[in-house]
Formats: sequence, structure tokens, C-alpha cells
Amino acid sequence: MERTLVIIKPGALQRGLAGEVISRFEKKGLKMVACKMYRMTKEKCAEHYAHLLQRPFYPWLERAMMAAPVILTCWEGKDAVEVVRAMTGATNGRKAVPGTIRGDYSMSGQENIIHTSDSLENAAIELKRFFNEEDYFPYDTPLVDFLYAPDEKE
Repeated sequence: MERTLVIIKPGALQRGLAGEVISRFEKKGLKMVACKMYRMTKEKCAEHYAHLLQRPFYPWLERAMMAAPVILTCWEGKDAVEVVRAMTGATNGRKAVPGTIRGDYSMSGQENIIHTSDSLENAAIELKRFFNEEDYFPYDTPLVDFLYAPDEKE
């Protein structure tokens, strides 16, 4: 099964949406195997958003990510990266399709509720950035037979 990172951003915490975001992934059938609150630092923000450092909006992004704690989560499931990205919607909430997390709760390109890994490779890098091995709590669930066909279980 794949693992992917979801960061519930400070704006979502301020708006009381963290539980709703987590609930959506749980209802889909993804399994949360790591979760912690974290206060972003300038250094960690610059590392995580290194590809955006030279963009004119980066100072706003950094300020927004440090405004309150974030919730770091790791979700596990078949094709987890692709499933989470589809559920999340377009980066700009105004362009995100209704029914997606950003489509339902965001009006901004920056204040867009959550960050999600965009590939399996980046998920591995991002998860390592925020979690240590002891942060993971894998567990069995009897629901797996009701979530996946026999040939979909890994």
C-alpha cells in the first residue's frame, strides 16, 4: 500500500476544518498511520517549499504556514497519492471542483486548506522530512476486506 503526506494548514485549524478534512479521508477508506501537530519554522518551510522560494508570493506562503500549528498526517491505501490528490482538488480553491476539499472549503490559491504530496517519489521525501520511523503506527483493520477486492490488496 502507498503512503502519502497531507498537511492540514493553519487556516484550516483556525476555521475548525481539521476534523472534516480527516473525516473525508477516513470515509474514503484511507488509513491514517501517523499524525502530529507541528509548528513550522522558517527553515522547515524553506526546505519544504524550496521550489517556490523565488516566487513573489513565497513570503505570504511562509507567513501563512507559520501563523498557527499545522497537522501532519500520513495516509495509507491503494494508490493513496492519486486518491488524495483527486479528493483535494485544484490548488486554487476558486477553480477546484465542488465536492473536493478545496472546492468546498477554499476561495484561495494560497489559503487552500491542505498540502498533499504530488507523486509517490515526493511523498517519500516529504514524509521523511516530517516523520521518524517511530512516528508511524501501522495496524490491521478488519475493514480491508470491505475496502478492496482480493487482487487490490498489497
